[in-house]
Amino acid sequence: MTIDSSALDLLFNNARTANGFLDKPVPLELLRQAYDLAKMAPTSMNTQPTRYVFLITPEAKARLAPALSGGNTEKTAQAPVTVIVATDTRFYENMPLVWHAEGAKEMFEGNPAMATATATRNGTLSGGYFILAARAVGLDVGPMSGFDIPKVNAEFFPDGRYQANFLINLGYADHSKEFNRNPRLTFEQAADVL
Repeated sequence: MTIDSSALDLLFNNARTANGFLDKPVPLELLRQAYDLAKMAPTSMNTQPTRYVFLITPEAKARLAPALSGGNTEKTAQAPVTVIVATDTRFYENMPLVWHAEGAKEMFEGNPAMATATATRNGTLSGGYFILAARAVGLDVGPMSGFDIPKVNAEFFPDGRYQANFLINLGYADHSKEFNRNPRLTFEQAADVL
């Protein structure tokens, strides 16, 4: 089974990182649809450690603004939605709900290094799935890592359970603000076949 070339273009070939946004609201239902697609993608042992905080109000965006690097301030203010993609450090509390065998919760609880590595890796992976899911439902995305993570954690996650990973601006792109596409490495430059 494969998807057609128009779907590949939407998700990859013609998709661009949004650097500016039109003043057009994003319906909450699209955010739900994107999440419902992304949640179906694989994580190790179905851990699902990613949490999403959708900032849609001016008040919520104002709380984020002091943590943004200079180049990300204006486009984040313009974006109808900014998502804090975070990791639940105690994701394993849900393992009895999401994993088919007993003992997974206790395994992660008893091995903090493994729990942290699992949460970090799979949280980032799921954030990537969310980017593709958002594109699939018709949104433009602008992922960002230019922000002060400790400031975001202090402001939005003061109890420490969630940890910010990266941000995604969502909406409808202002294509006049796109950069020219930068080159990609070839298969030969990026891959080894052993």
